[in-house]
Amino acid sequence: MCLSLFPWAKFRKTKAAVKLHTLLDLRGAIPSFIHISDGKLHDVNVLDVLIAEPGAFYVMDRGYLDFERLYRLHQAASFFVTRAKSNFKFKRMYSRPVDRGTGLLCDQEVELVVFYSRRDYPARLRRIRYRDAEGRRLVFLTNHMTLAPLTICELYRSRWQVELFFKWIKQHLRIKRFFGTSENAVKTQVWIAVAVYVLVAIVRKRLNLELSLHEMLQILSITPFEKIPMIQLLTYSATNEDIHDDPNQLILL
Repeated sequence: MCLSLFPWAKFRKTKAAVKLHTLLDLRGAIPSFIHISDGKLHDVNVLDVLIAEPGAFYVMDRGYLDFERLYRLHQAASFFVTRAKSNFKFKRMYSRPVDRGTGLLCDQEVELVVFYSRRDYPARLRRIRYRDAEGRRLVFLTNHMTLAPLTICELYRSRWQVELFFKWIKQHLRIKRFFGTSENAVKTQVWIAVAVYVLVAIVRKRLNLELSLHEMLQILSITPFEKIPMIQLLTYSATNEDIHDDPNQLILL
């Protein structure tokens, strides 16, 4: 965005930007936490405003690898799964046997050895090395010591749902222009876009529809004033969307 029009959204010397930090609940692919900030706020700082839920699993990429903040999740009785950086320094304390035929390479309990990292996270971590089907070797870190190692790997794989969510947001809820330039106006417009996504996702789940969210938005966008039950509208559209293959062919009867 233009910095002269959005001076509160600082990003670079001549540009402004807004970030949408999202915690996605994988049980329903619905955001459970959203924080809107300027473009300069680093992703890991959002953990400072996140209220950790005891017993919940937080799956994060390496951009959120901050041992002080991860230890706060640990103290809140929450669990995390993330990936280790290439320069990760540790001391192995214990190794569990693994079935290397499943792609697992090791399952270890480790302690940090770097002074500041050890000070920020004095407890043990679990380190799991895994080789995927494409031959890539991935190293996961977690504070959960009893789950099966493959379950930890599958938990991290589910993080891809976050990428799909943002891809969907960018493709189908594009904000081509803002109706106001103040911080409140921009955040309100972004919240409206997110609310649309959540409402459509809830309708799709409750009505058990096969339509994609994009198809549902297309139908609802052209029938906002139709006095017809939503289930009937969406079901009728789903059964008649493939009547003819050529979209340019006119319907005579």
